[in-house]
Amino acid sequence: MSAVSTVVVVTWRGRDHITACLDALAAQKSPHRTIIVDNASDDGTAELISGHEVVRLPRNRGYAGGLAAVLDMVDTQFVAWLNDDAAPEPSWLAELESALNGEPGAAAATSSILLTDGSTQSVGVALTADGHGRDVVLAGREVFGFCGGAALLRTDELRAAGGVPASFFCYYEDTDTAWRLRLAGHRVISVGPARVRHKHGASTRPGSTLFHRWNERNRLLMLLRCAPAGVALTQLARFFAITAMLPFRRNVPDAANFRLGLRVQVLAEVLLRLPATLFQRLRIKAEVPRKSVWRDWAGR
Repeated sequence: MSAVSTVVVVTWRGRDHITACLDALAAQKSPHRTIIVDNASDDGTAELISGHEVVRLPRNRGYAGGLAAVLDMVDTQFVAWLNDDAAPEPSWLAELESALNGEPGAAAATSSILLTDGSTQSVGVALTADGHGRDVVLAGREVFGFCGGAALLRTDELRAAGGVPASFFCYYEDTDTAWRLRLAGHRVISVGPARVRHKHGASTRPGSTLFHRWNERNRLLMLLRCAPAGVALTQLARFFAITAMLPFRRNVPDAANFRLGLRVQVLAEVLLRLPATLFQRLRIKAEVPRKSVWRDWAGR
């Protein structure tokens, strides 16, 4: 039986966990192609993955950059995104493929991502009232977006929607992609039986300065690219106002995303990228009005 899916695993210094991921992929019931993108690892990861199909990048381009780097190489109907610290159950890919084959209007399917203690990390992504992407642990069949740590997408629809936003480096590349798929008129579904165990934080450090920098920056860039103009400008102005008031506030939360220097850096990066981001916004094919997507999904 020929493969209908290509699984893309992006790794950077994944020596301690990528073997479990690849062993789990080898045990999948559904035949598939696996491409490993090595983001210039320098910890011995290269030796561990040498027997697989590997694309070695000359520098670390992040998760989004790694996915984007090999999209043109994918020649299957579906493409899966899988974190290198995630280990899917044997039926994972087959469940996702069956779900998408059964629902032609859906362009992406998200998994049940479980933490190592068995608790649920994500069964999909919700769009909050202020434009954040938030993992949900309980959902119906349809969700706003997918968690990029373990998901399956229709390759042609992903390309038609503009591919992966490589410049995001890490975080929000999945929610941005879900936005564009919905603007193109597609749906995103949650597939409960497609289960993955995830060593959350093994590849990055949630809560770190870099984590918050990428999250805050990419959320604003995503909104500027995809959301109604009024929403995007309101959230950008809100971020600026909170930043400007920080020196005058008492009892500022002790979190990296409330540090003045980080927020100023985020604003600088967003403003520097603003011309390119607005050009990208114009190129997004919005078959469904942005306001309709926002009305239907924000705050749910």
